[in-house]
Amino acid sequence: SNRVLAEAVARYLNIPLGKASVRRFADQEIFVEIQENVRGEDVFILQSTSYPTNDHLMELLIMMDAFMRSSARRITAVIPYF
Repeated sequence: SNRVLAEAVARYLNIPLGKASVRRFADQEIFVEIQENVRGEDVFILQSTSYPTNDHLMELLIMMDAFMRSSARRITAVIPYF
């Protein structure tokens, strides 16, 4: 939900951002596509819960589900209020 924050954290940690896309269909349904192999990897999702909180929380849950289905070893959600 905040690409600028994610890029700043990744730059500080000297790691690349993962490749994933979040889109919305016409009916506002959220679609997450993981665009790289994460099988067996530790994944960190940085997702703020600022306004609109419910939308950002749903994005987080759907993203976590997508990573689980992609066989990530461990998923850690980092949830700042930013």
